[in-house]
Amino acid sequence: MPETESGSAPSSALLQNRVGRVLTLTLNAPASHNRLTLSMCRELAEALREADRDTSVGAVLLKGAGAAFCTGIDASELLVRDAEEAASIHEELFTGGGRLTTPLVCQVQGAAHGEGVGLLANAHVVLAAQGTTFGLTEIRMGSWPFVAFRALVAATGERRATELALTGRIFGTNEALQYNLIHAVTPPFELEERAEATARLLADSSGELIRRGLDFVNRTRAMQWDEAGALARQIRAEWFHHPDFAEGVAAVAERRKPDWPSLRENAQERER
Repeated sequence: MPETESGSAPSSALLQNRVGRVLTLTLNAPASHNRLTLSMCRELAEALREADRDTSVGAVLLKGAGAAFCTGIDASELLVRDAEEAASIHEELFTGGGRLTTPLVCQVQGAAHGEGVGLLANAHVVLAAQGTTFGLTEIRMGSWPFVAFRALVAATGERRATELALTGRIFGTNEALQYNLIHAVTPPFELEERAEATARLLADSSGELIRRGLDFVNRTRAMQWDEAGALARQIRAEWFHHPDFAEGVAAVAERRKPDWPSLRENAQERER
């Protein structure tokens, strides 16, 4: 299949661009350092939900326009009339990492503060430019990262997440890497290329295998050791009968790039 591209109108708070199997989502409020409005959160949650349902999307790349990735929720909307809707959308957005079965890659530059850190904690792979700053700054405005805290604990551990939430301190890429909040640090001029290459690498893998693998990760997070082991054996036995497994083994033996049957089937369905 030839690569296809689609884009949102320039005025949108969330830009969407599809190239091949990679969907790029860009927070598009650079004047406010991409502070999250309720409208932007709604659009982002919906875009992630739709991408996760679409098997032709192999990976999602999330980034911010301008100098910063995201500096939290727009303070002017913290006391919105639609508080119930906002709570529901924030719950979906800042706990999405526990449900998504499509890889989410984050490309981070400038600053990731407040709920911006919550977005990172829900991503599967995070790449940050040197000089990026991070901080759970909610406490500075009399709040706490209640909704995102579970994802932060999963990423950094409970003691570290608690300390960062209590102090609201700003820290750099070396500490973020040490805390497992991010996975790699790149020079600023390499960030976009590295992030896009990572998303393409994930998208070119067996989509069916990745979905099953991430579903296994999500389902076993709260399981006992023996329960998780039983599920692992079940899923592993099922996967050994899948055409993608046979193709992967053959590709290794023949020293060639795999031609995943599941991707061919998805491409044929889109052409019909």
